[in-house]
This record gives sequence, structure tokens and C-alpha cells, in this order.
Amino acid sequence: MAGQLPFAITVGGISFLLAVIWGGPFVEVLRRLKIGKLIRDVLSANQQKKVGTPTMGGILIIVPVILIALGLNLVNVIRTVTGASILLPLVVLIGFGALGMIDDWEGIQRSQGRPVGEGISPRAKFIGQLILATGVALMISFYGGGFQFANQVTIPLIPFAIKISPIIFVPITVFYIIGMSNAINFTDGMDGLAGIISASAFAAYGVIAYLQGQIFLTQFCFLLVGACFAFLWFNAHPAQLFMGDTGSLALGATLGTVAIMTGQWLLLPIIAIVPVAETISVILQVAYFKRTKNPLTGQGKRLFRQAPIHHHFEMSGWSETQVVQRFWLIGLLAAIFGVALALI
Repeated sequence: MAGQLPFAITVGGISFLLAVIWGGPFVEVLRRLKIGKLIRDVLSANQQKKVGTPTMGGILIIVPVILIALGLNLVNVIRTVTGASILLPLVVLIGFGALGMIDDWEGIQRSQGRPVGEGISPRAKFIGQLILATGVALMISFYGGGFQFANQVTIPLIPFAIKISPIIFVPITVFYIIGMSNAINFTDGMDGLAGIISASAFAAYGVIAYLQGQIFLTQFCFLLVGACFAFLWFNAHPAQLFMGDTGSLALGATLGTVAIMTGQWLLLPIIAIVPVAETISVILQVAYFKRTKNPLTGQGKRLFRQAPIHHHFEMSGWSETQVVQRFWLIGLLAAIFGVALALI
């Protein structure tokens, strides 16, 4: 086991190199196909400048992870139950990536009566997320030996996992997968933000999985770290490529799945503190607007200048680069703190 962490980091480096190599041609293909991002009118002038930047960049992350993960673990998947467990996060990555791709494609189309940049309806998206997340939750809970922390939770300061009923575990798993999927989606609003935050969180859970002896999951996490870094090569400000829902929904759902598979899902709100804060800011903004809504004018007050909260800081005078770097520092420190708690 001693050499497994360096190997996992190495395959992450391979994932980075492969994605960077084919990333340039991929961006050019998207440009030629005119698969460009549409920006909502309510966002700042700085964001409006990004209209037409290629989107669906999540494909750049998903493809190398799938190919390398299957290539490295094909024999293990066939021979062992534990090896087969790597298929679950791969299925989540593919399933939510496909859902996000549909949403991105619909958002690109300008149909009459539809706001610019709006994809499939929130209801349809939620139903898709619910179906996928429920299937994953049932698989983890009832599959058996392939998931050593199924129907369990690990609490810091308690040196053993606590068993919980599948009746409770399944809804919690569904909530975490859908919640984190939307949280990363909210975070994906500035150049480099969602990518660097996701990479930090996956690195943290990669270390946690390694400490638990979940070697296959460790490899998978660092594959995602490498792929996210490759995406950031093209997404760094000023971005040549956007992640889109193809990437954000897939990364968020996969992060929630990985957290559940380690049994350390109580640490996810800490390790992923930035996406959680982004989500809370949206919830508070909507709730406050509805509470202060004037029945005559239909207008309400705003708690933040703009939600998600990264736009609030941008409108308060921070540059986009400052927001991303400061949020990443917070996310990195939170990830380190989360790993420390996992060691207690």
C-alpha cells in the first residue's frame, strides 16, 4: 500500500497531460461548431464579455478519467468486488455529465419565449438528478461488500463507523449527491473557480480514501484532480473554455458519491465549504426576496447584491481574479482541515 499514493498521483499527472494535449483541438472544434456560452442579462458587464466562449468543457474532464480509470482497473473490475466499486463513481460521472450536456445544449439554443442561456426546465433537471441519485444510493446501500462504508457514517473523534438504517442512509445519499451537484453548478460562475475548488476537494477525499485503504477510489480521485487541472489550463482567466453543466453537475454529483463511499460525508460541508456557501447564498437570496416582496409591484429586497455570492463580491469591487484566488485559499484551507479531522 505504501507505493499506492505516489502511483495515484502519477496517474493524475497522466490524466493532466492527456487532457491538455487534446484540449487545444477540442476547444477549436467547439469554436467551429459555435457551441458558445450565453450569459444572463442580469450579470455584470465583465461577465457579458464572455458571450460566445465555448462551453461543454466538462467533456475535457470526463473523457480522460473514464478511459484511464477503465484502462488501469479493467482486470480488477472483472476479478474483484472491490475493484468493481470504481464503476459506480464512473457511472455517476457519465450520467450527470450526460444530463448536464443536454442542459448545456438546450441553453445554447435561442428559442422564442425562453430567457437567454436557460436550458431544460428546473423541474426536468431535478427529476433527472433524482432518478440518477436514487439509483446510486440504492446501489451503495444494498450492493454489499463492494462498499465498506455502506449504511455507515464516520464521526470525528469516534474511532469507529456508526451503522445507520438503509431507510435513513438512502435519502441522505440522494440529498448529498443532488445537493453537491447543484452546489458545484452554482460555483461555476467565474474563470477557474469551480475547477480549482473541485480539484482541492477531490484531492482531500483522495487522501482520505488512501488512509482507509480504498486504493481504487484514491486513483479515481487523483485522476479527477489531474483532469480538473487540465481543464483549468484552458479555463484560467481569461477563459478559452467553460465547464458548463456538463462538468459542474458531473463533478458535484461525483464528489458527493465519493464522500458517501468513504463514510466521511459529514466532512463534505467543510471540505467543500465554498460550494456550500454558494448554495446557501442562493437560498437566502431567494427566501429574503420572497419575504420582502411587495404584492403590488412584485418586487422584493435583495440580501446580496447578486447571488451566488461570488457575484456579490465582484459587484462589491473585487476583481474576478481576486474572488477566485481568495475563494480557492478558503477552499484549500478547508480541505486541509477536513483531512485533519478525518485523521482524528
